[in-house]
Amino acid sequence: METCAIITGEPNELLAPIHDRMPVVLPREAWAAWLGEEPATADELQALLTPYPAERMRAYPVTTRVNSVKNDDPALLNEVPVASGGAR
Repeated sequence: METCAIITGEPNELLAPIHDRMPVVLPREAWAAWLGEEPATADELQALLTPYPAERMRAYPVTTRVNSVKNDDPALLNEVPVASGGAR
């Protein structure tokens, strides 16, 4: 059986005003160690659990439709004007 888990950690400077945690995003060069394809100690793996660089991300408002699992379409990623409070 294949499974997955989302590991959360401290937010970076971009996301801190939005939430007190964020998913850990591993850079491609860390994948092999994390997945056990290359040797790594527990301390080396723990060191990978750091906030993703804020300068490599962008935050923008999206529709409040993202709050329901009933909605699953590409329009959920569209930026909406801040003044509108989110399109419905």
